[in-house]
Amino acid sequence: MSVVEVQDTVDLGSVEVKGGKVVRIHEKVKQPPSNLANAGLYLFTPDIFTAVSQTLESSRGEYEITDSLQWLIDQGYGLSCQKIDYWLDLSYPWDLLSANESLLAGVEAENRGEVEENVVIKGKVVIGEGTVVRSGSYIVGPVVIGRDCDLGPNCYLRPYTAIGDGCRIGSAVEVKNSIIMKGSKIPHHNYVGDSVIGEGCNLGAGTKVANLRFDDNEILVAGRETGRRKLGAILGDMVKTGINASINVGTVIGNNAHIGPGAVASGVISPDSRIF
Repeated sequence: MSVVEVQDTVDLGSVEVKGGKVVRIHEKVKQPPSNLANAGLYLFTPDIFTAVSQTLESSRGEYEITDSLQWLIDQGYGLSCQKIDYWLDLSYPWDLLSANESLLAGVEAENRGEVEENVVIKGKVVIGEGTVVRSGSYIVGPVVIGRDCDLGPNCYLRPYTAIGDGCRIGSAVEVKNSIIMKGSKIPHHNYVGDSVIGEGCNLGAGTKVANLRFDDNEILVAGRETGRRKLGAILGDMVKTGINASINVGTVIGNNAHIGPGAVASGVISPDSRIF
């Protein structure tokens, strides 16, 4: 089992270790026995299949791998641990932004698409096959753009933006430090910052995403601390917005939700909702 030292294990599984062996795994307890967290990376032997067959459903209604590991410990199989120095916690959707920043920091520039005249590209930018970047667009890397995308004219992509395959980023659109997933369209006079946009989304003309509180304090989502001073929206798949819709800081919108023309979306919005 891989373990990592953290300052706070309240929302993580903590690990009790003696003599280089794991003796107990604690799941999200208020008073953890150590500052070692389970990093979620394992090297199993075939004994894990025996343990899984003996694992009962947890109080959360799940079959949890940590219960299987604890069964191995209790039966005397032994469980070693390996401390790692670098680890990103991806427990919540906004954690994807930190992971994206880390990954894009290591990209190398590559262009397999078509870049028209009067396009400005600065820094390390990856452009996928079949993608067209139209005149007047301004891109500052690190930025990764997938295959078969249509960008511009006159769009602005700022650092640490990742765009999936088949996306449309149109005229007078600004995207900053965001993940735009496969097949999503942000085509007309939009601003998206510090956000995660799911697959197949469509933002109506003039839709804006806020990403900074008036008081500059940390942004909370459903009362939970995000550790981020800038955070826009988390959109599920197939979300649609009407013209001039506004999405407030730290808003989470479920799959297939519709935000109507001129509507203001805020908080946590359930899948299939209609906001008008």
